[in-house]
Parts: sequence; C-alpha cells; structure tokens
Amino acid sequence: MLFEELYEENYKIVYGYLFSLSKNETISEDLTSETFLKAFAKISAFKGDSKISTWLCQIANNEYLQYLRKQKKSEPIEEHTDIEAPERIEEVVQDKSMAITIHKLLHDLEEPYKEVFILKVFAELNYKDIACVLNKSETWARVTYYRARIKIIERLGETNEK
Repeated sequence: MLFEELYEENYKIVYGYLFSLSKNETISEDLTSETFLKAFAKISAFKGDSKISTWLCQIANNEYLQYLRKQKKSEPIEEHTDIEAPERIEEVVQDKSMAITIHKLLHDLEEPYKEVFILKVFAELNYKDIACVLNKSETWARVTYYRARIKIIERLGETNEK
C-alpha cells in the first residue's frame, strides 16, 4: 500500500481521534503525522486482524500517551466533548448546536467513558475495534459505551433543566 493512499484514506479518522484526545489542532496534526510515519515504517507488521483504521488508531493512541509522558502530564486521556440525546446520540451529534453541547459535556466525562464514546461516535469504530485499540474485551467496550451514553443523557437532562 502506498503511503499517499494510506494517508488519504485514513487521515480524517486518525486526526479526529487525536483531536478528540488533545483538543489541540497543532498537537493533533503533529501526532497524526507521527502516526502515519510510524505506520508506514511498520506496515509489514500489520497482520490484517482488524481494519487498518483500527491499527492506525492504536498507533495514534500510543503516540498520544508518549506525548503526555514527554509533557510530564499525569492526566488520563480524557479529552473531547460530546453529548447524546435520549435514544440515538449518534443522530443528535449530527445537529451542530447539539454537537457543541455534547462536546462540552464530554469534556467533563471521566475516562474510560469519554474515550470509548469518542471512538464509537466520532471515529465510528465498532466494539471489536474499540476493544482492540484499548486492549480490552469487546464486552467491556459495549458496557463502557452503554454507561457513557447513560452518563451523557443524564448530564444532558441536567443541562436542559437549567
């Protein structure tokens, strides 16, 4: 696979994932570049057990963790801000004003709920891929996402009451 092809097909997913973690365009762009450089250098290590976007998000996650260590930050990966509405949060995120509200709520959501929610809704990964990225079980990914949705719905209700 050519580097340009790999980059063009997966840039938005990787950048979006890193931006959801860092909330910083410059950091996201830098880490996205590093992710693709590492991925291309190690493309022969890709076994095909998951989608290439999942593999790239794993590399991106490792790059972000390495960045945090270098910055001497001890905070968990809890960035991004999203909220979901009652039944189908994915549909609510399509509405710009609601998406902003959800992002604000996501900002305060604790880990691992925030990261799982971001991977599911914004990176559009399935539970198997989320589990692969975070080195957890598929069941763990499902339960964590469900709990994240509940927390967001509750917080959205509190916001609407104010």
